[in-house]
Amino acid sequence: MLLEYSVEEPLNREPPAPELVENFITPEKVAYDRNHGPLPHLDIEKHIVRVDGAVKQIIELTAIQLREEFEQHEVVAALQCAGNRRHTMRTELKEVNGIDWFEGAVMNGRWKGPLLKDVLERAGIEIEGEANCAFACYQTDVQDDRYYGGSIPLSRALDASKMAILALELNGKPLNINHGFPVRLVIPGIAGARWIKWIDRITVQRPESNNFYQQRDYKILPPEVDTKEKAVAHWHLVPSIEGMPVNSVICYPASDQVIEREEDGTLLVGGYALPANDDGPVTRVEVSSDMGKTWNDAEITCEPTQWSWAIWKYKMPKEQVDKLDKGSRIWCRATDKGGNVQPEKCNWNWRGVAYNAYGEIKNFVIVPHGGVAEELNKLNLDSAGGPTPKETEAPAVASA
Repeated sequence: MLLEYSVEEPLNREPPAPELVENFITPEKVAYDRNHGPLPHLDIEKHIVRVDGAVKQIIELTAIQLREEFEQHEVVAALQCAGNRRHTMRTELKEVNGIDWFEGAVMNGRWKGPLLKDVLERAGIEIEGEANCAFACYQTDVQDDRYYGGSIPLSRALDASKMAILALELNGKPLNINHGFPVRLVIPGIAGARWIKWIDRITVQRPESNNFYQQRDYKILPPEVDTKEKAVAHWHLVPSIEGMPVNSVICYPASDQVIEREEDGTLLVGGYALPANDDGPVTRVEVSSDMGKTWNDAEITCEPTQWSWAIWKYKMPKEQVDKLDKGSRIWCRATDKGGNVQPEKCNWNWRGVAYNAYGEIKNFVIVPHGGVAEELNKLNLDSAGGPTPKETEAPAVASA
């Protein structure tokens, strides 16, 4: 089997933040990559998804059968790495364990395929009460286990309104290898760690998945846990992350930059916002340039859906820009339909997951329109604007 990358050096990259918010639907070439091992090259006609466990009959389906024998459903949903914004937790709070994601470990896609519910019902459910639906990809070894796996409550898997699907398409085209070709799990409202790529097994069972990434990663550990050794005693006491919290970030301009005003003296600020869990869509994004004393409504420039992100922008008036100095900070915060409001601060956790304090830029210099070059010469600063695409080697304990 032809493989790309390796367990030791899997593909992990994110795009520059300004490029990320150019489109409501993220182009595949822009979308971030997160892996715990190699990329498997699979044959769509030979790849099998097996459904077993507490079912009336074990079934095995090809991706072609999933497309031709089941009704196809489409959902617009954001896929977000649980470690998105880990860099900010690391630099603003204290050191964490995991890949140094900035703000780009998120994308918004149009996913299409059969409902997970319909596939499970073809096999027939033979279990009552609390149970789980476990998922796996056995196509490659991964960093911390023989396979990559996870699970969600069976009740969610069987709820058609939650739109969990076995996706065969992304943005109107077949999935590419990076995004799980030929079939991947899509679970709107749930952290990306559970969206299993190259899925080949679905098991109905009483307990959660026993996979490393369900049991000993992707959890918000208590603040007293600050080493790998201490974590060992707490993994089994802490629930696995399912939904992610309400969040927003400023994608442009960037911190630590010389920022040029518009010709009329205003300043363009923009970014994305995400709802919590199933509580979308995002209904409001606000911007503050005075440390939260006053807030101004930003414009949401798209029509966000229950599980999508929102793209927003704010044209800061000249009188506000005039008050900014080198010590100023610009903040953003989001509110969703469920009433969740993004907090000013976020608690630290060792794995650096689910960071959602106010979006912020700082340490910038505002110059007149056309004045960037002169200011750069004086300050010897870089005006590139945010992180560049990067590939990062995953640590011994990987994150998403």
